[in-house]
Amino acid sequence: MNAVASNQNDLPLRLDLGCGTRKKEGFHGVDQRKFDGVDTVADLLQPWPWADGSVEEIHMSHALEHFSGAERVHIFNEMHRVLVKGGKATITTPHWCSNRAYGDFTHAWPPVSEMLYFYLSKKWRLENAPDNDIQWNPAGYSCDFEVTMGHSIHPEFVHKHQERQMYALSFYKEAAQDLIANMVKV
Repeated sequence: MNAVASNQNDLPLRLDLGCGTRKKEGFHGVDQRKFDGVDTVADLLQPWPWADGSVEEIHMSHALEHFSGAERVHIFNEMHRVLVKGGKATITTPHWCSNRAYGDFTHAWPPVSEMLYFYLSKKWRLENAPDNDIQWNPAGYSCDFEVTMGHSIHPEFVHKHQERQMYALSFYKEAAQDLIANMVKV
């Protein structure tokens, strides 16, 4: 792992994972390449260079979909490890039913869907899918997050009444452009 200009002693630490050239203001930029604005070059599939409980907030926009299902498990487990208790992570990905999820050949299968985020709750996992938990599967989830989700809506529906937006999200393929997950470490 190649750490570059990592201001890890600056608290609170707020990470923008996979920031590319568009680092979120006030965040520490992390990417696998040294683009302008990247503060730390890191491979997110390796153990992360931040100490347990050292990060207050994580922002990850249009990066998670570039990792396979098994790789995502590692990413969520590392997020949980480095976040402080009550720390927050916001993850934005193309919505699975939007063309945006399929156009980029570097997107990994499967596309990110709402169901993924249920697995991040230890209570839900143990009740519904125990084979996905680290307790029963060495490659499983060890994280525990409370998650709320929302969507960015196609511009055609942004100014429509909320009832119309909900109808569109349920029945129109391109209505949801992005899936936005807000996670809090339990």
